[in-house]
Formats: sequence, C-alpha cells, structure tokens
Amino acid sequence: MQRGHLLLWLLFAQAHAELPMCKESDYHFEYTECDLLGSRWRVAVPNKANTCTGLPDPVKGTQCTFSCSEGEFLDMQSQQCQKCAVGTYSLGTGVAFDEWDSLPSGFVTHGVTTYSGEAHTDCSNSTWTPVGDYVTSNTDECTATLAYAVSLKKPGTVSFEYFYPDSSIYFEFFIQNDQCQSTDSKSRWMKTTESNFKEYRVELNSGNNVLYWKTTAFTLQGSAVKPVLLRNIAISGVAFTSECFHCKPGTHSANTGSARCTPCPAESYSNKGAAICHQCEQDTYAEAGSGSCKPRPACTNSDYFYTHTPCDSEGKTQLMYKWIEPKICSENVVGAVNLPASGEKHTCPPCNPGFFVTNSSTCEPCDKGFYSNGTACTKCPVGTEPVVGFEYKWWNTMPSNMKSTFFRRESGDSEHSTAWEVAGEYVYTIPRDQDSDYLMLTLDVPGYRLPQSMVEDSERSELSRITFVFETTCAADCKFYFLAGYNRWNNDVVEQWKGSNSKQSYSYLIQSNSTASFTWSFQRTEEPAERKYSADAVKIFSIHITNVIGGVASQCRRCALSSAKAGSACVPCPLGHYMVNGTGVCKSCPPNTFIRADQPVGEAACVKCGPNTQRNKAHTACLSDCALDVQTRGGVLLHYDFSPLSNVTDFHSSPRFTSKGLRYDHRFNLGLCGKEGRVPATCVGNVTESGKEVKGYACQSTVVPSDIRSQSMVSTQPFVIGDTLIGVTTNTTLSSISSPKWLFPSAPVLPDVIFYYKSSETTQACKQGRSATVRLRCNPSVTEKHHITLPSNCSEGTCDGCTFHFLWQSQHACPLCTKNNYREIVSACIQGLQKATYVWQQPLQCYGGESLPAQKVSACVTLDFWLKFGVSTGTIAAVLLICISCYFWKKTRKLQYKYSKLMMSSGGTECELPTADSCAIMEGEDAEDDLMDLTRKSFFTKIRSFSRERTSDGFDSVPLKSSSLYHQREEEDSDDA
Repeated sequence: MQRGHLLLWLLFAQAHAELPMCKESDYHFEYTECDLLGSRWRVAVPNKANTCTGLPDPVKGTQCTFSCSEGEFLDMQSQQCQKCAVGTYSLGTGVAFDEWDSLPSGFVTHGVTTYSGEAHTDCSNSTWTPVGDYVTSNTDECTATLAYAVSLKKPGTVSFEYFYPDSSIYFEFFIQNDQCQSTDSKSRWMKTTESNFKEYRVELNSGNNVLYWKTTAFTLQGSAVKPVLLRNIAISGVAFTSECFHCKPGTHSANTGSARCTPCPAESYSNKGAAICHQCEQDTYAEAGSGSCKPRPACTNSDYFYTHTPCDSEGKTQLMYKWIEPKICSENVVGAVNLPASGEKHTCPPCNPGFFVTNSSTCEPCDKGFYSNGTACTKCPVGTEPVVGFEYKWWNTMPSNMKSTFFRRESGDSEHSTAWEVAGEYVYTIPRDQDSDYLMLTLDVPGYRLPQSMVEDSERSELSRITFVFETTCAADCKFYFLAGYNRWNNDVVEQWKGSNSKQSYSYLIQSNSTASFTWSFQRTEEPAERKYSADAVKIFSIHITNVIGGVASQCRRCALSSAKAGSACVPCPLGHYMVNGTGVCKSCPPNTFIRADQPVGEAACVKCGPNTQRNKAHTACLSDCALDVQTRGGVLLHYDFSPLSNVTDFHSSPRFTSKGLRYDHRFNLGLCGKEGRVPATCVGNVTESGKEVKGYACQSTVVPSDIRSQSMVSTQPFVIGDTLIGVTTNTTLSSISSPKWLFPSAPVLPDVIFYYKSSETTQACKQGRSATVRLRCNPSVTEKHHITLPSNCSEGTCDGCTFHFLWQSQHACPLCTKNNYREIVSACIQGLQKATYVWQQPLQCYGGESLPAQKVSACVTLDFWLKFGVSTGTIAAVLLICISCYFWKKTRKLQYKYSKLMMSSGGTECELPTADSCAIMEGEDAEDDLMDLTRKSFFTKIRSFSRERTSDGFDSVPLKSSSLYHQREEEDSDDA
C-alpha cells in the first residue's frame, strides 16, 4: 500500500518537473473570501490548469473595505490603486453597463405568464432584448423580467436611465436582499416619461442584492405599445475593480483617470477605446456619438422644408426654404437638387383673435376686458363680458405656449430642433432624417375658469373644450395621436388616426383643471427608414380652447348685470333663467328645464328634462329620485321605487382571451339614479402611478388578472359610457337612443322600465358620443341586487361600440305592492269562530309597498244550527200548508152539494129560483153560499156531475140544467111548427 502511494507521488512530481515556470501572462490574482476579521489573502490562479508551475505564494491582501476612487483600478500585482489610461474609464467601486449589443455577463431575462390561471400562454420569447445602446422590454401581455445579482462589500447605489412613454405597460423595479425581502411595493412603481430618458437611483445595502426590472403590457385592443427602454446601468459599492473599461465606439476619454467617456460630436467618429474623435471626410457625415461615418447621399426634395419668416417692420412675410438639420445630403453629387430660392414678400396675415399688431409688426395679447379680431383691441361694451380662451388660426410664428420637439427611440432623447413648422394658414410636420421619429407639438395652459355669467355646479361636466381642425396625407402606415394630461410627461392618448384623413374637426371635452397639457404626435412609420416617406405629413389649421386662465378674447357677449348702475359687474342670471339674445335681460325658463352649459343665451338654452326626471337645484342637469309611476294599458297605476338599486354597482362581461391566452374582461360600474350629492360611478386605470379616473352614471374599464403590486386585478383603459341622464320610460326609444326588445327577448308580464344615459365625450368612432340603456325587469325570484346581464349576441355590452345595453333583473325592479295584489280567503265557521287569511295573487309581480294584512278571526254561527232551524221551519210550513189545503177542499165539497140541491129544487122553470123554505141561513151554512152562479158551472163541476151520473153507489145523479134545457127544446120545436 505504501509502495503505491509513493509511486503516485513520484509520477506527480515528475509531471510538474516537466512543466515550464509560470509567466505573469499565465495567471491572474484573486482575493479569497473575507474572514470574520475582514481580512483576506491574495492568491495566484492559473488561467489554464496544468500549463505551468511555480505560481507566486499567497500574500496577505487588502482589507475587505478597501476601494479605489472613480477613474482608478486596483493593480493586483502591487495591490495599489492606479489611474485608468486614456480611452478607458472606471467607476472605482462600481460597474457600468452601457453597451447592449448582447446581454452582458451576469444579466438574466425570461418571460412568464402574467396570470397563472388555466390559460396556457407561451411567453418564452417575451423577454428583454438588447439593441445596441439600450435594452428594450416586451410589448405583449406576458411579464418580462430582467435580473442582475451583485454582492456589495459596503453600502452602494444602483442608477439607470429609463424611457417609459406608454401608460399601457406596467413597469416596476425592485431589489431583493439576502433574506429575499423585496422593495416596498409603492416605491417600485416607476413613473412614466414622455420624451426624455429619466435617471433613477436607489440605495443598496451591503451583502447580496438581486435587481429586477419587470414589465407587463395591458393593451388589449390592437393598438401599438411603446416598449420600456433601459440604458447606462451603473452599480457602486463593490469592493474594487481590477481593470478599466474601454470606451465604446462613438465615445472617447482624452485624459487618464476618467470616470466616464465623452460622446463624439456630430461629423466625427471614434472606435472602441479611443482617446480622441476623428473628423469625417468631406463627402461623409456622422451623427453625434457615431462609431463610423456614412457617405452623404444626393440632396432631394425631401431634404428641405418651407416656412414663413416672421413679419418684418413693414408687415411683410416671406416664404423661405431650409435644409433639414442636421444636413446629411450633398449638393455636389450628380443629380442633387439645390435649395429653392426664397419667395416674394407678402403682407402678413392678421394676428390671431385676441391679439393686436404692434408697431414692430409683432403680435401681442389684448389687455383684460378687451377683445380683438386680430388687428386692434377694443374694450368690451358695458353689459358684456369677454369670451376668454386661445384661438390659433394664423400661423406666422409659433405661439409662445406651444413647443415643437421630436423623439427618436434609438437615441432616447427629445431634441429641441424643429419638428413642426408654421406655414401661414396651418402648421405642419416637416421631414426628418428618420421616418420613425415622433414629431410632437405641445400646448400648455395654466388652467381653466368659468365665465362670471356661468354658475359652477357639481353636475356641470364641461369646464373647457379644445377643438382643432387637421388633415393627414400619408403613403405609409402613418399614425397621428392626440394626447391630454397633467403635463407633457404625464398624459394619455385620447384619440388616434391612421393613414390619410381628409380635413376634419375634432373636439375634446375638458372636465378637470388637471388636464393642462395637450400633445399632437405624428409618426410616419414604425419601421426604421431614412427619408423614404418624407412627403407624409399632418397639417393643423386651427386650435381653439375655451375658458383658459390668462387667455385672450375674440369677442364679447351680453351678460346680466349686478345692478342697473353704469359699470356694474357681470353676474350669472338667476337659477333657471336664460339671457335674452343681445339684451342682457334674464328670463325664466319653462318648468322642469335646465340650462345648457355651452349656450346660456337664448330660449334654446332651456332644455326640457326627459320623462320622469326632475331638474336639480342649480338648473344644470336632470336627475331621477329613483321613484316612478307608470300607467299600464289597462289603466292600472304602478308605483316603482328603485332606491335599493341606487348604490354604485359593478359587474363584468364574460371572460375573453388574447392571442397568447391572457384572460381579461370588461368591468362596468353603474350608478342608476339618485338625488343631488349622490356618489357617481368611478372607473380607474391603475397600470401606471399617475392613473386615470373617470366618473359618470356608467363607465367601463378593462380588467386583467395579475399579481403586480400584490393586487389580484389590474384595471386599464377607463372611459365614460354615460354622464347625463336623458330620461326614464317604458318606451324603447328616447332622444335617438334605442333599446330594441330583441336584445333581451322574453315575455314579461309587466313592461320593462328603461333608463337612458348619454356621454358628452366624443371619439372618432362615436362622433355623437357614447350612450347606454339599462332595462329594469321585474323578477321577484331574484333576490340578489347585482343580477345584471349583457346581450347574448353582443357579449361586450355593445354591438356598435357606441351604445351599450344592460338588463337588470331584480325583485326591487317590481312595482310596489297594493291591495290589488292580494286576495282574501275565508275559512269555515268552526266552533263559533271564523278566520280570514290574505294571500298574494299569482304570479306575483310586485315587491315591497303594502304588506299582507294579518289574519283576522271573527265570531260566527255554525252550520248545524242553521240546518236545524231550516228543517224545523220547513216542517212547520209543510204542516200548515196541508191543513190549509184540507180546509179549502172541505169547503169546496159543501158548496158543490148545496149547488146541486138548489138546481134540483128549481122545478124545471127556466130562470126561476125555487121558493125558499126558510129565510134564515141554516146552521152550518155560510152567507157566501147565496152568491153562487146558478146558470154557469165550472169545468171542474161539470166533470164532477158527469162522474156522478155513472156511479152506482146509491147516490142520485142529478144533471144540472136538464129541465130547463128540455123546456127550451120544446119551445123551439113549437116555434118551428
């Protein structure tokens, strides 16, 4: 065993004896890990194993907290700080990343699904991409992460520059320490920028730090998204840097000990690690910071633009042509064009309304209380007030509150050179050397104030209005944007147009003083191209914005005066009054009308409230108190109370998915009705820190499930559907807004009650503004308050993108119950008690209102008693009837007997009565017997007599009137003889 170990040692020693001695180029020095006392050792590490022998022995190294200053590096041989040579730079205790041709060592990027639901989304290609001078984020709905891990020996900082122009992207930066604790969620939310890179700096603690940059796009309607750009990432706090970094191409450092490199100026270039910049040759050019020069092309008509010179002292202006700066073309090349000569001088156009011409032919604003048409200022007459604002329709010079800039994504800088030029009757975009540049024109205003003659009210949505007239001419896929916001670095796209558009007007309603900046941005194409589409341009002919603080007046209008004295101030007309045209006299509007915000003059200013609405106290809008009376076709009056549904309600559409499988839906907020002081429906966009908030009766936003900022949902793209209540009725059409029955087919017993809303905000697609209808359908079985559905054939709530329809089924949508809605049921009388119970009529079509009466109990007589009483009474009546019948029957027999006896005793003489045997009435006979008819017999009597003739019961059968008839026949025979 010992012989084996000895043999191995001899072989190892022999192998090393054959290796050459190490040179300085064969190894490098490194420090060991710091111990508990903060000390370390310097050791030599071969660049390649088993290539040399005789490495230097380890020596005690510098303290772990040792570091060099900016522009220096630590020479590991001498363990002393040395200055960087020319053409290089050093941060001293940090590292910098300013070249992004590829992802630098140590950086990791990956894409993941934003929402870890059931959707299977492929986000493997959604990462951060290095593009030369910067690294760019993803622009889809995946979450892209860029990470870098660094270990600091002492507290330091991280700084970087970022460009974040699009509020549709969520962008956050945070740090995780050794315990995997992240930065506070509020501080990680990055602020948007518009036209410049912005520097961001964060303190770092000693130890391990992992830096994260994360982006997620939330634009789901097909519009292009501008990515986030990162550059110049620098980290300080590392113990040392053992080498200096070479300056990248296009930069240089002329002095030793440089902490950073300086970009080369235009018309010069430099290679990597350059100490100086070299001038380009005569027929070549280079932009600032270029690593090489390019040959100059021949000048063409796309290399110059035209403009109008400012008015001179004689009031003349001249058409002039200028080369696009920087000039990159050459006039000496074959086929090149020369700059056209300047045109003849012409009389300057008038100043814009509200300005006047000075002696030096410049335009100055009129003083307060004056107005002008662009020539001279005139004081407003007594009883009038100036209509203040800005109206630009003549473009001889760029207005002082407007600024022209351009932005180039490749450089990330917003240059202050010209992007828009004045041309007399319009302002237009001039050609640039890159067709992908964003050409921006910005208008800033200090704020807004309503005129003295107008009443401020919470229901009044219009604070100001901006209107502009434009046209676009494009051969490529150009885009024209209109943005509005707090400032030029914090705004949102209001509207956009693609391709060529004929001359048209666009108006935007301003509802808040926070909207004080407006930007018009034009991009010829998204694809990088050099002056291929220079002829594509946009022209703005006029811009008019009203009620601006510090604005000028183009006219004066009549107003109501505070008193009849001369010089009295303008005051608003009393509530509910309008001003008669040209008189300043206020006249009362008809009942239940409100005053139009944009036209308080003339009888047309009075607008009648819609059905079942009432004007507010300020006479500026119509409201619904949630109570309603409806007369049915059958003449029944139904009373509704929608107060339980008046609180703001949110609901959403069915889920939808993007091409990558990201789930999203449309979230609606609805405030059905309410009196003054009600809480409006509010929709917000919380992707960026600034956010956007809109309010009204109904609004919509797009909601995406996400875990950013520890939230389960992210809301974006909010807009108002309806901010004005038009009316409440059962009709399916009101004020050109229709709610067809086929949208929500059914056969309800009661008619649906429909709320109609309209928005004053117009868009390119909805030139008349958006509108909404809410159908309230009675359904007593629905107990939940938020049972709102969308049309089955229009799953997003709208079929045309402008009119939205909702169906709200609830028991609270039923009319109030009355006595006609229930009936009484009376029970049988049991033990002397009878109960009356009340039940609802079915099917039940009411809710609330009058409740069912309580059960009533009353005394009663039972059925057994009445049955016994009836039987007894019937029995007595039957016995009495039988007795009466027997009595009269006996009476009749006596009369028959007497009559027969009387006839028999008549002796056969006609018309003679027998002699009475007695004058007195015999016992048992009635006096009425003397009144009998002796000549006529009743039919009943004849029958009786006939029956007696044929009986053999011992009685004599005497035929009545037989003797008289015999004598009568004898007399007749004698007469015949």
